[in-house]
Amino acid sequence: MKWRGKSSPSRRAICGSDKPRSKQERVREEFLPQVESEVARFIRLPSSRVVRIREMIASPPLAEKQNSAYRCTEIICRDKRISNQKNNFVNQSPKKYRWNFVTEPEQGLQITLESELNITPSLSTVLINRGITSYDLAKQFFRPTFADMHDPFLMEGMEIAVQRLRSALENKEKILIFGDYDVDGTNSTAMMYLFLQSLNADVSYYVPDRIVEGYGVSLSGIRKGKELGTTLLITVDCGVTAIEQIEFARELGIDVIICDHHRPGEQLPNALALLDPLKEGCSYPFKYLCGCGVAFKLIHGILLRLHTDINKVEEILKEYLQFVVLATAADIVPITGENRVFMKLGLELLNRSPRTGIRTLIQTAGLKSKKLTIAQIVFVLAPRINAVGRMGDAHRAIHLLTSNDEQEANELASVLEKENTARRKVDEETFLEAQVIAEELLNLDNPAALVLHQEHWHPGVIGIVASRIVEKYYRPTVMLTTIDGKVKGSARSVDGFDIYTALSSVEEKLLQFGGHKYAAGVLLESERVGEFRDAFSKSVGDLMTDELRTPRLTIDCELPLSELTPRFMRIIEQFSPYGPQNSRPTFIAKNVIVWGAPRIVGKGHLRFKVRESMENGSAVYDAIAFGLGERITEVRHTATIDIVFSLDDFSETIPASNGNQQLPQLRVKDVRAVEQGS
Repeated sequence: MKWRGKSSPSRRAICGSDKPRSKQERVREEFLPQVESEVARFIRLPSSRVVRIREMIASPPLAEKQNSAYRCTEIICRDKRISNQKNNFVNQSPKKYRWNFVTEPEQGLQITLESELNITPSLSTVLINRGITSYDLAKQFFRPTFADMHDPFLMEGMEIAVQRLRSALENKEKILIFGDYDVDGTNSTAMMYLFLQSLNADVSYYVPDRIVEGYGVSLSGIRKGKELGTTLLITVDCGVTAIEQIEFARELGIDVIICDHHRPGEQLPNALALLDPLKEGCSYPFKYLCGCGVAFKLIHGILLRLHTDINKVEEILKEYLQFVVLATAADIVPITGENRVFMKLGLELLNRSPRTGIRTLIQTAGLKSKKLTIAQIVFVLAPRINAVGRMGDAHRAIHLLTSNDEQEANELASVLEKENTARRKVDEETFLEAQVIAEELLNLDNPAALVLHQEHWHPGVIGIVASRIVEKYYRPTVMLTTIDGKVKGSARSVDGFDIYTALSSVEEKLLQFGGHKYAAGVLLESERVGEFRDAFSKSVGDLMTDELRTPRLTIDCELPLSELTPRFMRIIEQFSPYGPQNSRPTFIAKNVIVWGAPRIVGKGHLRFKVRESMENGSAVYDAIAFGLGERITEVRHTATIDIVFSLDDFSETIPASNGNQQLPQLRVKDVRAVEQGS
């Protein structure tokens, strides 16, 4: 933050300016000594922190509050406390992993697959680890087609949904799409809206306000639909737990089709059709679609009833697959089965010919010259789409995703960029405050789970921060804030632990909750935060095994570095797109030798070189270990170590250190020193 005037008060005094002072300048000069005096009573600050006080006073909200000295003191003390503890948290020791070796495949199966595909034993092991046990499965894995998508009418309720939607189209009924404000919800809404528009439908959409209405179908949204004359409501990425809301819609004469992927409760809403692969009794073969994926299957079903030419159906489906790609990647669902088909085909389309709105988003984010990957969607594009819903109105994201106007799209993409910058600032401030509270709880009784609550935390960032807290402390975490007297929050879990089950065991402490194995949302009374914290932590402690308390690093197989040939790399690259349940293959190379002096680069990353032996001609490989800078003492010149690593794309590798052929860079995840004589 900077001074808003041309000069600070002290500089104006030195220069002897006689220019009349503004109201803000008078307040600043009169307020500053008061604040400094109050702060001096509590803490001693270096000059840099006094500057921080001056900067805060320069901010209009504080400058206008002449009687807020104590509040300013509180902020500064908190700021001081955070900055003191920021680099002194209890979990500053190097992260330890439990190495989990995948069970070796049955030898006969491995030999057969090697022969059928003409691949090495290590590659056949990686395939078998992913359930690819035959030539046909390998063909579908590496070369999926639209024919590999499941028949949408295998999903219970699909026939009814398709018939009702066709009737609405034929009779020119008013259709309302009820969406959600995250990436999955906005892309579902945009996709369904464009598809129905292409069929000349009388269609509009509604996305609830995150802060005012919260997640899911809202009564106010249904009332709005009734005002518009809606007779058919289609929910996307929500609705499966909206018992009261769906009943209200029925009372108003509105039929409802639900497209959702969240876990249903014991009672189902009384909708005309409920499309959810997780619904009990639904025989749909693939259970892990995102919300946009379920909506896409509804589109698929409509097209199969409208067109007998399957090639025509596939051509139309291609127009909407880009939305499914963004939603599937951002919602962190397994990249297996039908999701892999979506991602493999959709990423090719997205990289070749993205829609106008998506292209401008990619360009604004600085990815215009790169081949888009799932990781870039998750860490670059998704936060920008999410930001407008977290910080304000999610309709702006839908406007961008549906835009075909270059100028409009550029303007909207700039809005998303600005909102994301604001979101990151709030995110970082919240993360620092959350760490302070987490440290206090851990020092007090070392709970099995962390439940953190501050009334002022922004509801749009607590989910993100909860994930960061989980990553730092490796405990299931619930981040809570207060809205209109009620406490709302986001829960995130660690690998392998079902947080939904843990919440179910303490549901009597909650007003409402919903979600899935690794993420959930909660609502409770403010006076019950303490008892919820105690009960939830006890539940997690009872349910979580000792094994789950340490991060797991799953290793596909041992791989000598000499096997890293160009052909090997070309085959490995075809395992992408990577994501949950299809992560980059991870290998272990044993007894490799560190070559040369390692060095720390960037923000605590470790860069070094390794080779298989000291013999002349032994190739030297470049290695990068992100976040492992503190392990530099274990990686000394000529030291013998075991490394767990994955491989960067071959196209992104750098020339080999020996100056001969190009070699892949090793992305090291963990290292262990090999004791002499072992």
